[in-house]
Amino acid sequence: MSELKVENKLPRGLLIGAGALVVASLLLVSIARIAGYVPAQPPPSAAIASYDLRFVDRSDGAVLIYSDKDDKLVDTLQPGTNGFVRGVLRGLVRERNADHIGPTPPFRLTRWADGRLSLDDPSTGRHVDLEVFGPTNAGAFADILVASSQA
Repeated sequence: MSELKVENKLPRGLLIGAGALVVASLLLVSIARIAGYVPAQPPPSAAIASYDLRFVDRSDGAVLIYSDKDDKLVDTLQPGTNGFVRGVLRGLVRERNADHIGPTPPFRLTRWADGRLSLDDPSTGRHVDLEVFGPTNAGAFADILVASSQA
């Protein structure tokens, strides 16, 4: 039996092009930083609804959402659902853990007059604009906001 030799090489032009793209990107970012470029921020907007909420993990994988104002159960995220909400919360909790802050302080979910939603952690100063993740993901937090307003 003869052996078939297969070469796994990328074309040289492709590698040169990829390298040039990386160098050009780094150069443009460096120029922007040196020139003092600041990305545009959304204009200030008034908060039209804001709720302080605590998120509590249950042993079966569900997440219970409580109003911090009256300790009332607002909503329950069933196990295996709401992956985006869980991911955002994991990131914020990771930062709290690094700062040795426990689970007691609430997070603040806010709807702004311009339609944006944000989630803040007043204990760490962390702010997450949820609309940058797209309407479906922001909608998961909008559902929590609606449930909070009805509780």
